[in-house]
Amino acid sequence: MTSIGTTPNPYAQYGSAYARAAATPSLASTLSGDGTAGDLSAPATPGAATNLTLSDAARAQLAKIPAKAPLPDFATVTHDARVTLDRLYTAAGVTKPIVDGKTTIDLSTLDRRSLFAISTNNGGKFTPDEQAVAATELKQRFDKALAPSLATTRLTGDYSVSYKSALDYLDGASDEEKATATWANQRAAVLNGVQATQQDPNKAPTGISGDPIAAALAGTTSPTTGKPRDFGSVASDARAFLDRQKSEAAKNGKELVYDSRRKTGQLADLSSLDNRSLSSISLNQDKKFSGEEIFAAKQELNTRTRLAVLDALKQSQSAGDPRQFSLGILKQYSSMSAEERQAANWTQDFQDAAIKNYKSTSTLLSILKS
Repeated sequence: MTSIGTTPNPYAQYGSAYARAAATPSLASTLSGDGTAGDLSAPATPGAATNLTLSDAARAQLAKIPAKAPLPDFATVTHDARVTLDRLYTAAGVTKPIVDGKTTIDLSTLDRRSLFAISTNNGGKFTPDEQAVAATELKQRFDKALAPSLATTRLTGDYSVSYKSALDYLDGASDEEKATATWANQRAAVLNGVQATQQDPNKAPTGISGDPIAAALAGTTSPTTGKPRDFGSVASDARAFLDRQKSEAAKNGKELVYDSRRKTGQLADLSSLDNRSLSSISLNQDKKFSGEEIFAAKQELNTRTRLAVLDALKQSQSAGDPRQFSLGILKQYSSMSAEERQAANWTQDFQDAAIKNYKSTSTLLSILKS
């Protein structure tokens, strides 16, 4: 039976991540700083307001949060992008970004605003080849951001998730990018798609000029996300990452430890590793990692998985649409590599259950509406 509204989580039986979600501390207890909810008045009736008073410790912590630094002006961004390109050439031992049709430098360290400055030749500082590789990198990032949503649309027939993801990505552009006709036209096309799917999410929008979602789903755009790195190489990089931390701890006269309950030692920090790297440690296919390292990687992956599930649930609740929970789970599943799914124990059955729940919920909602 499909659950609607505030009934228990329909995915509780499909993975340990869902079972653990209920144990996550509330916002109130987190902010109170002492494991309690501070002065929290829980309403007796559903939908009533909750009054939250922060503890003194919480206020002190909030006061320590620095104000956001202002963004650099575009001229500074352009100058820094030029310097970064020249540095990349030196490191790679080349003088231009394309040789014999192949890219010679990796622009993945540049942010979106810097790439935009290069691709548009801001200040006349960049060559046509540099503009081309920057434009390609921007396209790759757009494709990568949309890939999970497109996969979810193909699985469920819900087009709204893809158009919403595209709109979110476009709205994340810098002010300079938003000032261009290209951005305005593309956003207008995507917005038309969003509005169309609000009428019927299971009907593909048609007749929208320049619609990137329709083109991607029709297969008329070439994928540019590239082939993922060999998993063994990912594991080797993860091993080197941990070894560097171990060496740094030794320089400080400390042992690198992986358990936060340890009273001595320097705690390893895995937060900067991506999920595929963490999966390489957790799965330990090449026998490169210790039991402590494997356990720590699994803990970090479990935390990220739980947060992703909770975010999907939050989106469902805020939208008032129980289908959004299934869509969020499917987007997360589609964004994961095979190794990440294995490490998180997200099997094909898990995906099939999410699809089944989405379709049965859609059917029930349709019956209720009629």
